[in-house]
Amino acid sequence: MIKVFDGHNDTLLAYYKKQRGENGSFFQETQEGHIDFPRGVRGGFAGGFFALYSPSEAYDMDSSFRETEKGFEFLMAPPRDRISALHDVISMANLLFTIERESEGKFKVVRTAAELEHCLATNTMAAIMHIEGAEAIDVNLETLELLYQAGLRSLGPVWSRQNAFGTGVPFSFPKHPDTGDGLTSAGKALVKKCNSLGIMVDLSHITEKGFWDVAATSDAPLVATHSNVYALSNSPRNLTDKQLEAIAESDGMVGLNYAVGFLRADGKPDTNTGLEVMLEHLDYLIDKLGEDRVGLGSDFDGARIPAAIADVTGNQALLVAMEKHGYNNDLIEKIAHKNWLRLLGKTWKA
Repeated sequence: MIKVFDGHNDTLLAYYKKQRGENGSFFQETQEGHIDFPRGVRGGFAGGFFALYSPSEAYDMDSSFRETEKGFEFLMAPPRDRISALHDVISMANLLFTIERESEGKFKVVRTAAELEHCLATNTMAAIMHIEGAEAIDVNLETLELLYQAGLRSLGPVWSRQNAFGTGVPFSFPKHPDTGDGLTSAGKALVKKCNSLGIMVDLSHITEKGFWDVAATSDAPLVATHSNVYALSNSPRNLTDKQLEAIAESDGMVGLNYAVGFLRADGKPDTNTGLEVMLEHLDYLIDKLGEDRVGLGSDFDGARIPAAIADVTGNQALLVAMEKHGYNNDLIEKIAHKNWLRLLGKTWKA
């Protein structure tokens, strides 16, 4: 079984909101959501980026939905106050470390590429602490240093809302990613500090202006952990050809997002979406980025995904589809985990 290292999941949020299992244990198998430890083991889940995310208070996506002449739009989520966001982030980080402690060595929060490589070699499930939206971090960046010492190794400056560091894209379709302002001066300082510490900067939710601001500010590879191809699905969450060209030139990487709304040409949240659509995005990404710069970024527990995958155990069905599609074993292993290991070795300081 080929191991899969995943660029993004929202599993910690599901446990934080107490949406998973009777006793809320990551080690209890349930039929809810996408990832728990038993299903992960069965599906060859070697680990991934575990997001710490602070949900917007009193924001309901269903009530914010609006149909448009050509598609749909969601009202932008309101900003999140820093103290509340910091509480959420600390609580979810505590959940992550609790999982590590209770795993008896079967689950590890990794801080270096060498630790990740060791976990892959020893069948230890590995977790990268990632923040999705930097609302918890003060503009003086004192909190960033503290979180880095705790294990933070990946950060997205924005989620799909505005904060002190920049602006995210809305969940609308069809819509171009050039939808709002880029990084603020504090956002540019954040990127530079992440570079100096060796924290990977994730571009998945940022506006196009913000993307180019990061590209002009950062000295690290450009990375979108869970985004797809704009030419195939006109969501502002997806990447244009020019953005893909910049990622390739920086020797960066893109993780394929499983969310059907970012895969389908019509943008519909229809889980009856075949794996061939995912392969179409992979083909495009490989053509634009090369075989060494494409991975997987499922968005498990944060999105509607194809029924053919269903949960983390379905990763193997996608790998089988890649093989039938003509990908050789070396390429499949690169997409499944080797490219993430290569990228993090270039980005992290140790």
